Amino acid sequence: MRDAVVLQQVEFEGPQRIASALARQGYATSTVRLFAGEPVPLELPMETLLVVMGGPMGVSDVGRDTHPFLAREVELLKRRLPANAPTLGICLGAQLMAFAAGARVYENTRPARDGSGRERVFEVGWADLAFDRTSEAAVLEGIPDVTPMFHWHGDTFDVPVGARLFASTPSCRAQAFRLERRWFGLQFHPEVEPVDIDGLLRVDEAYAVAANGPDAPRTILADTERYMPALRSVGDRLLDNLIRALG
Repeated sequence: MRDAVVLQQVEFEGPQRIASALARQGYATSTVRLFAGEPVPLELPMETLLVVMGGPMGVSDVGRDTHPFLAREVELLKRRLPANAPTLGICLGAQLMAFAAGARVYENTRPARDGSGRERVFEVGWADLAFDRTSEAAVLEGIPDVTPMFHWHGDTFDVPVGARLFASTPSCRAQAFRLERRWFGLQFHPEVEPVDIDGLLRVDEAYAVAANGPDAPRTILADTERYMPALRSVGDRLLDNLIRALG
């Protein structure tokens, strides 16, 4: 049996269906609860599959006392990249991977509608995600070209040098990348269940309201009921494909 380790940043963003996908493919998975003070496993064997989960903090918090584990995660990722060690990042995890690979991570913006400069763009809730299978046919086997996906972020990143971009949205170009053979970063959330979305809204409803207005929680919950059956199918297929590619 192969080993996998999940780095969990906050209590309400766990691996969920990622853990199930790992089990289907013969991995024994352990979770490191960084939010509870468990240490980043800097000496993790290179053949162990590493999953770095999301969280409300950002790369701008690396080095701050509020989240001391972030700098150690970057150190671990920098050790793993030259060895092409199997690594999957979700949301913040993908941003940390991009940062460790030398790419810039920054606030997602667009030209302001009034022409006054640039305005912040948040992707919070459900939005169509477009896949580009020209470079990732195996990873995207059985995946629709466009599918509704759950998002919860306000930052984005430049695609690392040498990486291949294979998913995007109109609001955020960098949604999924592959670097070398066994490094994958996903800005979106294929792993969530309704309980996870409920948890996000319970803990950080103000973020959703700031992004999408006062009706955001109600809209997100209604969209979750509508789109979750498709996400379970597509998300599981994508996770299975990714874990197979990481093996």
